[in-house]
Amino acid sequence: MKKILPAFSYILHPLFISVYAVLLFFVFGTHFFQYPDIYLIIIQIVIITILIPVTFYYLLLSMGKVDSIMLAKRNQRIIPLIIHALLLYVLIKKSITVENFPELHFFFLGSLMSTFLALVMIYFQQKVSLHMIGITALTVFTIGMSLHFQVRLIFPIVLLILCNGFVATSRLEMKAHTPTELVLGSLIGIIPQAGLFYLWL
Repeated sequence: MKKILPAFSYILHPLFISVYAVLLFFVFGTHFFQYPDIYLIIIQIVIITILIPVTFYYLLLSMGKVDSIMLAKRNQRIIPLIIHALLLYVLIKKSITVENFPELHFFFLGSLMSTFLALVMIYFQQKVSLHMIGITALTVFTIGMSLHFQVRLIFPIVLLILCNGFVATSRLEMKAHTPTELVLGSLIGIIPQAGLFYLWL
């Protein structure tokens, strides 16, 4: 089991959470979209939330500003989090707008708020788990979709709750975080998403 646990840190890396959220939305949501529109949104999400951040990561790596994709050191997180926040802002302003995709818009707005809070915590000398921010935000979003669309998403929700436990255990096993950092990350992931519920439920 100890050999399997680290895989959850990579499969459920924060970079991939946005893609998972969009896929869940298009699979389980009740809105009707043309396939070209779906493909276009997925491609945009992949470019903005994965490819561009990875490109910046390798640039920072070449400059010696980071030494791992897990961003284990607190001070190494500042630039990547600022870049991520700017990309999310562009996404919700230009692509995932409240008029076209209200549910996704508020998910990414919540993600932007979580990113800002994670950045603020650095200045309070506190590192929080970005993995827990991502997986808890995705879990709350899925629960919100179940309530909003009135569809039974018991299996995805139970699976995501289990994944929360696996990710937390993985981060502890890899000695990447303390229990306090995991709890703080979970709260930062949950509160913005839950707080935005009333805008789209």
